[in-house]
Amino acid sequence: MMGSSKARERRVANFGVPWEDAYGYAQAVEVDGVIYVSGQVSHDRDGTLIAPAPLNEAGRPTSYSNTEAQLRRSYENAASLLGEFGATLDDVVEETLFVIDIEAAFAAAGKVRKVMYASDKPRVASNLIGVSRLAFPELLVEVAFRAIPGRGGAA
Repeated sequence: MMGSSKARERRVANFGVPWEDAYGYAQAVEVDGVIYVSGQVSHDRDGTLIAPAPLNEAGRPTSYSNTEAQLRRSYENAASLLGEFGATLDDVVEETLFVIDIEAAFAAAGKVRKVMYASDKPRVASNLIGVSRLAFPELLVEVAFRAIPGRGGAA
């Protein structure tokens, strides 16, 4: 090992849903005053998917009408995790939205983000990335966050 480095303390938060252990990750990690929130999806505390997309025989979504509901729940889950560190969505400085359908997500994200950040113009760097599939076929969106308590400011 080259040089010596001081191990950084990490605090983590989890929901206790089955895929945390199956995949092996933390829902959120805080290190050096920065909170990294893993991609949040639309589920409750038990891991039941909220507003799942209907699927065809091939396992592909047949409608994107649940995009807004899935986004809202993803932001609510992120807010809950941030709260574990004494932070809120006001502390978010960057987000990345991974979406199955760009048009549906763009239309829904504008509304949901304004409500969740309580601002018509959230002061948050944002990325919207189209993907072919997410962890579960019923998912339409996943949102990852980076927050710096005391330095964000969505207003």
